[in-house]
Amino acid sequence: MATRTGSAVWEGTLKQGSGTMKLGSGAFDGPYSFSSRFEEGKGTNPEELIAAAEAGCYSMALSANLEKAGHPAKRINTTATVKLEMVGGGPKITTIDVKTEAEVPGIDETKFREQAEHTKKTCPVSVVLAGAQINLEAKLL
Repeated sequence: MATRTGSAVWEGTLKQGSGTMKLGSGAFDGPYSFSSRFEEGKGTNPEELIAAAEAGCYSMALSANLEKAGHPAKRINTTATVKLEMVGGGPKITTIDVKTEAEVPGIDETKFREQAEHTKKTCPVSVVLAGAQINLEAKLL
């Protein structure tokens, strides 16, 4: 299985500083700031990237699960919304809402919902967002 990377550079203080985040593949490289993360400023933020990762993973995993169940999907459209709130004096991701719509010939509503729920519990990004070990290597320059 593959190992993926992402990186970020931040310069300056929390509120006046800014930075860039990029994917190791080069498919995305964009600015972020206090304003783009905690307000409605221009640029991206970690939560937006988490939402895209969740939506992408969920759609692919649901497709695989539906196919295994004998009902290949024609199209799956998923949106994930990551909510960042102040909790206990600091920002915390409190909820992730996943909404999916799928065109799946020959499946009934009950079987579709079963596969959708199963996917929520098993897609790799959903699993890691439910809690994972985080290993840290820190170096002071």
